[in-house]
Amino acid sequence: MNRVKEIIKNYKLGLDIKKGNFGIEKESLRVKENGELALTPHPEIFGDKIKHPFITVDFSESQMELITPAEKSVKKAYDFLRNLHEIVSTNLKDEYLWSQSVPPILPEESEIPIAKFSENKELEIYREKLGEKYGRKKQLLSGIHFNFSFDDEFLQELHSLSNSNEDFQEFKNNIYLKISRNYFKYGWMIIYLLGASPVVHETYLQKCLDKMKKFGENTYYFEDIVSFRNSSCGYRNKDEFFVDYRSVKTYIDSLNKLINENIISSPKEYYSPIRLKTKKTKEILNELKNNGVDYLEFRSIDLNPFSEIGIEELDLEFLHLFILFLYLKEDENFTEKDYFRYLKNQELLANNGNSKEFKLICCEDTEVSPKEYSLILLDEIEKELKEIDAFTDKDRKILEFQRNKILSKSLYTESILNGVKEKGFINFHIELTKKSLAEMKKTPYTLKGYEDFELSTQILLKDAIKNGVKFKVLDREENFISLEKDGKIEYVKQATKTSLDSYVTMLIMENKVVTKKLLEEKGIAVPFGRDYSDIELAKSDYRKYSEGTVIKPKSTNFGLGITIFKDEFSKEDYDKGIEMAFKEDSSILIERFVKGKEYRIFVVDGEVVGILHRVPANVIGDGIKNIEELVYKKNLDPLRGEGYKTPLEKIKLGEPEKMFLKAQNLDFKYIPKKDEIIYLRENSNISTGGDSLDFTDEILDVYKNIAIESAAAVGARICGVDMMIDNIKEENCEGNYAIIELNFNPAIHIHCYPYKGKNRNLGEKILKALDFIR
Repeated sequence: MNRVKEIIKNYKLGLDIKKGNFGIEKESLRVKENGELALTPHPEIFGDKIKHPFITVDFSESQMELITPAEKSVKKAYDFLRNLHEIVSTNLKDEYLWSQSVPPILPEESEIPIAKFSENKELEIYREKLGEKYGRKKQLLSGIHFNFSFDDEFLQELHSLSNSNEDFQEFKNNIYLKISRNYFKYGWMIIYLLGASPVVHETYLQKCLDKMKKFGENTYYFEDIVSFRNSSCGYRNKDEFFVDYRSVKTYIDSLNKLINENIISSPKEYYSPIRLKTKKTKEILNELKNNGVDYLEFRSIDLNPFSEIGIEELDLEFLHLFILFLYLKEDENFTEKDYFRYLKNQELLANNGNSKEFKLICCEDTEVSPKEYSLILLDEIEKELKEIDAFTDKDRKILEFQRNKILSKSLYTESILNGVKEKGFINFHIELTKKSLAEMKKTPYTLKGYEDFELSTQILLKDAIKNGVKFKVLDREENFISLEKDGKIEYVKQATKTSLDSYVTMLIMENKVVTKKLLEEKGIAVPFGRDYSDIELAKSDYRKYSEGTVIKPKSTNFGLGITIFKDEFSKEDYDKGIEMAFKEDSSILIERFVKGKEYRIFVVDGEVVGILHRVPANVIGDGIKNIEELVYKKNLDPLRGEGYKTPLEKIKLGEPEKMFLKAQNLDFKYIPKKDEIIYLRENSNISTGGDSLDFTDEILDVYKNIAIESAAAVGARICGVDMMIDNIKEENCEGNYAIIELNFNPAIHIHCYPYKGKNRNLGEKILKALDFIR
């Protein structure tokens, strides 16, 4: 056992070695439905492609690049990539993200649009030179780059325990250099297991097609190919040259020499399977010299068309274990001869890896098949992790996933070849793309990896990502986040609690008594009523109220503790309503019931941005099932959930529903007639199982203006105005409406994903109010 493994084992750092920072960059071409390359500019909906931290372009305007931030686990990086992929895919108009590394149907070279950067012509000139040198078609080969670094705290501890003579920067550099050297030696395995680009379309470079065989209609291939992108015709430098990975200095010197001799124009043009990277991308060689290696970029990963987002999570998890193996593995000499031999191994594997006769040149010139050697290395990875007490059940599943691919002959290339042969190159890939898109559209309101957040917060974060606004989670349980763009930072809680509204404004809206008084002062109609802080006094006033009475807590939200009596009611039911209200607050209101329908009007900065009519929780009879059974069936709808993580909430059958049905001489066992609507509550809150109907375009301006005036009366810039309107077509509002409540933390998800109606994109409205969107 080497010294590093001894330290990790003895000091129980086996799990610490797995901590790190993980990022993914994914290139994808935009295509039309017929499989032709989309020649349209980068979609404006995603904003400035230079400044956007997540969604930009690569070589061509047609080639999108999706970039995750550095995350603390592979899963988090994978989830973020899925969110990016979904956001882009669902916002493209009549276009798709091509699911394959090799390009679709291409036009002539000159028609392929190079990425445009109006404020940085150097970027355009660089791309034009690449196009001239390699051909624009070759630059469209797309893939995935996986970025990795160890957790710095782990490296600091390891450095300290190693008693090394090296300073920390050199110690860290040498770790990443060792991994890089071993990746040259063993990186063929990633191509073998993750390769997924076995055929090319006939519109690709003719000089490559001339070396290949006809596969089917419009397609060519190398007969035993694993990955065209990594093959002799793939994404590689025009000239062969040596880059020395023995030290950061020799690496820098090698690249500077190539640049000075005009072999490459910059470090970016070094198309290596692995590159040393720094956080600051400008003047990267100086950064490497002065501050050392920050992370490694692994570049030989094909897009997998069978995955929704171009890569399987288990494949990324395997790559992480593979990187750990490369570090734990004994270091060996790495000469110029080795460098070229290892690169040739990768190229030959990419070209011929599916041939039964193909052999890799292994250690000491021993020849072995990639299948045999892959199984040996999978066992070695397990052995290395076990030696440092770092092997888990999860790791066993990750390795088994790869073993099963090999033993069951289910490598991606074979399945792709079969699919292309059956359906044709374009149809096969477009069908997979459409299938993935359909899956993503099933739950467009969720943000992968953040499902524990309230739905409104998920929507706001999704819109932040789309518009290039970075975010941090400050308190997950409280849905407390920070947003940042161009140096501007805002703090947001539960999507709509922001710096736009003062603390006193929120307190005013929270207090229904104060809210009513301020609205009355502005001549805005509110229900007549009285407030109580004494439960016995409230109960003793039973005789003062008759049908058309509402009992509700003074300072709660989400419709909790509200009882509505449209008709006559007993003293017993009245007392229960009083008790329910006092459970939610120390003071309550008893008000006159206002006839009409209730509408939630969402106001942002003096503008009505969404209106919903909320229908109380209900079921529709089929003549067979009772109310309890109908509720169970309705709650199976995937739009319904609990805790505001879905657009609609599940209907509950509790005391409020029992009392409301009792007033109708019904109970939970009643079987409604076919098409009979049974309402289970009087209040129409979505939080208590109501349905949401978009009425933004139906409500007259006179009522919208009243909502705006109501928000202004309490000084609110973000406000949910609950308004009762008897007749929405009546222009004379006198006696036709009343404001029953103002909400300081109105949910946005009900306006974005109503039961029926348009998505009003309130997340973007909030971001605009916060000045993140112009």
